[in-house]
Amino acid sequence: MNSSPITHLRHVGIAVPDYEPAVEFNRGVWGLTPVADDDGVSFFAAEASPEQYILRVRRAPEKRLDLIAFGAEDAASVDALAERLIAAEVRIEREPGELDTPGGGYGLRFFDPEGRLIEISSDVEQRAARPLEPRESIPRRLSHVVINSVDILNTKAFYERHLGFRLSDWLEDKMCFMRTRADHHILAISSGPHVALNHISFEMRGIDEYMRGSGRLIRHGHRPLWGPGRHGAGDNTFTYFLDPNGNVVEYTTELEKIVDDDTWVPRRFEATPEEADQWGTAGLITDAMIPAMFNEPDKGLWTPAPL
Repeated sequence: MNSSPITHLRHVGIAVPDYEPAVEFNRGVWGLTPVADDDGVSFFAAEASPEQYILRVRRAPEKRLDLIAFGAEDAASVDALAERLIAAEVRIEREPGELDTPGGGYGLRFFDPEGRLIEISSDVEQRAARPLEPRESIPRRLSHVVINSVDILNTKAFYERHLGFRLSDWLEDKMCFMRTRADHHILAISSGPHVALNHISFEMRGIDEYMRGSGRLIRHGHRPLWGPGRHGAGDNTFTYFLDPNGNVVEYTTELEKIVDDDTWVPRRFEATPEEADQWGTAGLITDAMIPAMFNEPDKGLWTPAPL
């Protein structure tokens, strides 16, 4: 029986030095919908998602991960979580209260053990969403986020102990896939040489739309770092690209669902070509892929985001 108060991944906030190219990329070729902007901060929604926004891009001198935001069941869950975190001496950045970002809501912010800022919120006003049409090759919603950790076991234990995440699978001992509901993972933790954002993944309507979206990026001169293909862990499709600030972003679809949570036994996948890409279409991981996913060391650790 699931005991996590977290329902889903709500949005990811990033700060970038090349702000205008980032805005143009996300509202243009990547296919997100601008819904608000405020003095160097842009908010982007997915047409089929009821979330007010799934990506926040902020102008800044240095690139950083501003925050990862998850949804909670209700305000009582937010308050109960805050009490547990305070009792465990987790560093709280913002105690539970009303949020002043688009959609409002009630939430708190705290730092994970490596200094990433995490937001948990409830009661955020939903936006009007619409089903995507066949062949409409824009993101349907935010799928998952992957972070790089210098201590994967300790970071994994934090999200399990304090936020109720459960382990779905391992990729050798290098990456663990974590869930709170039926989606195979909304968070994955990858072993890396420094703390950083690994990649942000966006779910497409289906295989055809996923391929059309991947093709659109290619036609616009964005060569894939890796893909198209289908992973073993998670069974999802993948095509990875670089955004204008050197962050890795992914188109995906058909992520595995874990319907019987209590009986699920985590598996261990090997980093072989056959298990990394079931289809065999993506080829070997390119020389550019691994350093791109390691990304640059995050310059914003233990530092509150300005909004």
